[in-house]
Amino acid sequence: MPSWKASAPVVGFDLDLTLLDARAGIRATFAALSGETGVAVDADLVVSRLGPPLEDELAHWFPAADVPAVATRYRELSAVHAVPASRPMPDAIAAVEAVRRLAGRVVVVTAKSTALAEASLERIGIAADIVEGALFARAKGAALRTHRVDVFVGDHLGDMIGAREGGALAVGVATGPCSAGELHTAGADVVLARLGEFPPWLLGEATRRS
Repeated sequence: MPSWKASAPVVGFDLDLTLLDARAGIRATFAALSGETGVAVDADLVVSRLGPPLEDELAHWFPAADVPAVATRYRELSAVHAVPASRPMPDAIAAVEAVRRLAGRVVVVTAKSTALAEASLERIGIAADIVEGALFARAKGAALRTHRVDVFVGDHLGDMIGAREGGALAVGVATGPCSAGELHTAGADVVLARLGEFPPWLLGEATRRS
């Protein structure tokens, strides 16, 4: 496993389905987008595979040439429909508080745009020291290295790839579309069934490494 200091760790978190339950807002945003464009999008299918960049999802429904403009419009609609519907994932606030108990720093690295990520975090009452948006998989790794992240927590295979790329200890939580086995295969050092298991794990690791 990668090493990290027990005191004042820098802990990174993915956003959607790790800290943020964005499913209701994403459904509402796609409903509004479908109403404007006339393109029927199966929002339930969309929320079953959250993780990759928005443009990757839109490419399943719209011609490639239209995706950039549709993505811009989706983000405009998301500010209206998704952010107000934001909810914290169970135990998300406790997970962040566990980092603060160790005088640590919180870095959120997500495929969601930085502006929408910051607005969503504010809505659910979570304060991050740094928010890096529009990053997925290996691209997350560069941000993790820049901010010297010790531990990265996420629900998607791309998060585990990013953690390994960024030299962080990869902690998978099976709260998104990927199973525990898939997270292990993608490189997770630790897999937790739910985020509520993270605070005792983190505090236990801090004690063990002190």
